[in-house]
Amino acid sequence: MIPISMTNACRLMPMQSPASNSFHLPPPLPPLLSIPSPSKNRRSPEIFLNRSPASNPKFAATLRMSQSTHNPVVQQQRVVIPNKHGEKLVGLLHETGSSEMVILCHGFRSGKEKTTMVNLAAALEKEGISAFRFDFAGNGESEGTFEYGNYWREADDLRAVIEHFNGANRVTSAIVGHSKGGSVVLLYASKYNDIHIVVNVSGRYDLKGGIEERLGKDFMQRIKEDGFIDVENKSGTIIYHVTYEGLMDRLNTNMHEACLQIDKNCRVLTVHGSADEVIPVSDALEFAKIISNHKLQIIEGADHRYTSHQAELASIISSFIKKALEEDREKSSQ
Repeated sequence: MIPISMTNACRLMPMQSPASNSFHLPPPLPPLLSIPSPSKNRRSPEIFLNRSPASNPKFAATLRMSQSTHNPVVQQQRVVIPNKHGEKLVGLLHETGSSEMVILCHGFRSGKEKTTMVNLAAALEKEGISAFRFDFAGNGESEGTFEYGNYWREADDLRAVIEHFNGANRVTSAIVGHSKGGSVVLLYASKYNDIHIVVNVSGRYDLKGGIEERLGKDFMQRIKEDGFIDVENKSGTIIYHVTYEGLMDRLNTNMHEACLQIDKNCRVLTVHGSADEVIPVSDALEFAKIISNHKLQIIEGADHRYTSHQAELASIISSFIKKALEEDREKSSQ
């Protein structure tokens, strides 16, 4: 049996001062668990479990503060970056003046303005760390057409963003992705090996999973016959189009093989909600088994969007990144 660390996070209540609207994110507190030893070629996962009472439902709104009330020093700058296909990617830079910068990547059919992206940028701001949140091609304000699949193409969008800031003498210290963005940052780390702090928030390990729920049980037969599937919402409106090529792109993206290529010096944090209704928490356990330098933190009761757990999520991620950056500074000063 393998000992597993667990943490009990205190209930986080917003502590504000009228002048600054600042809030405090307390660190999680560690007791113990055990799980069976992993199978061959799998490593022992290090797991931290956050247990907390139901979060204050108004807290997400508290986290999403404007730059003027949250931190007057932080400037938000709109930045447009071309990807390798000539499409303009649009993002917002939260400039704190720090030498380090974190890039935030959104999920499937999402964008930089979603609650999780905004809240993570605010938490990093509070730690004095600059953050950049942007829209992948075909999403939000960015140019391009939305395509189903496109995992490696989005990793290339992320590459374009990192190279843009490299050219401006800015160092990207960490990349963070939620949902599909979580899978994308892991793919990026497996291919480029130039970022040594990676945070995967509720990313999918098995990309064959979740397709039937969105496209129907007969999706493969239908797409072979018609060449595409139109996905509709509950009112019957078409919300996106799935081509055969896009579907095969997803099915042929192997997260297991990619994660085995991640450098052992790259510190990876996976965060997942125990009540995730979109991507099962078992996917997070698979990442923990195969990524060599990995920490897994499960937030008990959290759904896929961390609806009532935004504060805990922000605290866990900002603390992990801050600690990793401090370790890097100590090493460079030796």
